[in-house]
Amino acid sequence: MKRKPSAKQPAPPPGAAAPLADPPTATALKLFVVLNRAVNAVNRHAEASIAAHGLSSGEFAILEALYHGGPLLLGEVQKKILASSGGITFLVDRLERKKLVRRLPCPTDRRARFAALTEKGHALVAGIFPAHAEVIRRALSGLGLPDQRAATALLRTLGTEAAALAPVDASGPGTSGAS
Repeated sequence: MKRKPSAKQPAPPPGAAAPLADPPTATALKLFVVLNRAVNAVNRHAEASIAAHGLSSGEFAILEALYHGGPLLLGEVQKKILASSGGITFLVDRLERKKLVRRLPCPTDRRARFAALTEKGHALVAGIFPAHAEVIRRALSGLGLPDQRAATALLRTLGTEAAALAPVDASGPGTSGAS
């Protein structure tokens, strides 16, 4: 059955997909796009703040985790900043070359290593973190404090629920790719 174009909504251009008639899917897709655009807009501010100090966002994430958490096992750093183990190794190597981080042996596991800020690393983060925090505050100032708190709670729930779902492969909904 072909939809007739209405006066309110022009007909889609030839070859374009018809709008979704399923409100839950259309709403979820809209939220996905809006959420990604918001994250990208805020990240542009954060990345510019970080880049001004010659750091990548991954390097800064490690420095910030160590600044606020003290020395951490590399696996703990990996979980905190959501990087791969190879990514952590690469980033910590770069930070060691810059003399901002050092690796320390773990006294209870010879295979494990801690990452810790050097004095230079601590001084760098202490010097730039307050201004960086202000950049983030400003980028998020489009929402007042109550809305920021509500958004935090909603997004935490969204992330927890999404993480609990089994992944779906590209063949369509309801399939997990496992045979």
